[in-house]
Amino acid sequence: MAVTIYGQAHLASFDAARAMKLRLRDGPLDLAWKHSGMTSDFIADMIALRFRSSRRHYNQVRHDIGYLTNELIENAIKFRADGEIAIETVAATDDFRMRISNFVDGETASKFQQVLSNIMQGNPGDLMLQHIEASVATGSSGSGIGLLTLMSDYQVDLAWLFEENPERGRIKLETYAAMPISLP
Repeated sequence: MAVTIYGQAHLASFDAARAMKLRLRDGPLDLAWKHSGMTSDFIADMIALRFRSSRRHYNQVRHDIGYLTNELIENAIKFRADGEIAIETVAATDDFRMRISNFVDGETASKFQQVLSNIMQGNPGDLMLQHIEASVATGSSGSGIGLLTLMSDYQVDLAWLFEENPERGRIKLETYAAMPISLP
């Protein structure tokens, strides 16, 4: 099995022992965008609870974590091969970490690796502006803009681990994120 890592490789040493774990399963209702929003809101509410003594800080943490989780869960739903999506989150004193695991087909993995190769080179803020300008000029939906926004505006560190398993015909994709939680 070949393993390829993009981004900040140290994030792949995710400690799941203390993680909150959720699974989105395929079924008669199918996984859809609404599951991303509901799941993201739930995770954001759970993590932000410990900041409820300050309404402003609670709202900021809830918003930031909600945006991060929604972006990554949407990507997992949108680009996955059949199967469930596993979400694990851990909140420490000063940061929030998550891992999302799902399967993708070979073509999707290849296209995504090309996007990652592009967005991992250079300043995320500069690259985001370039992607936005290119999207406007071509009328396309800016591939990678959400990830660049996380990196630029939310100081999120990201990593992606692709694990090929020729016997199964699918590639396991693990997406890792770490976001600082700044205290007032």
